[in-house]
Amino acid sequence: MHPHLHTKDNAGCAEVMQQLEECHARGFLYKVFGNCNDAKTAVNRCLRAERLERTARNREKARAKREHIENVWQEIDRNS
Repeated sequence: MHPHLHTKDNAGCAEVMQQLEECHARGFLYKVFGNCNDAKTAVNRCLRAERLERTARNREKARAKREHIENVWQEIDRNS
């Protein structure tokens, strides 16, 4: 299973998602016999890479925010 494909977070995977949709459009039996597995794997890899980049950015933002909060508390303690 994969998350919703067409979101702002997955814009970098639009090409591989289009390939998967085209493969699925070929019909049910085409999918059943595993002819879309390579496209599905490519989508999963792309989505994972996008998620890892997003979590790294979020982690860095959280780290900077935490550092700012700690600096504010140190300033408050010094002035108390």
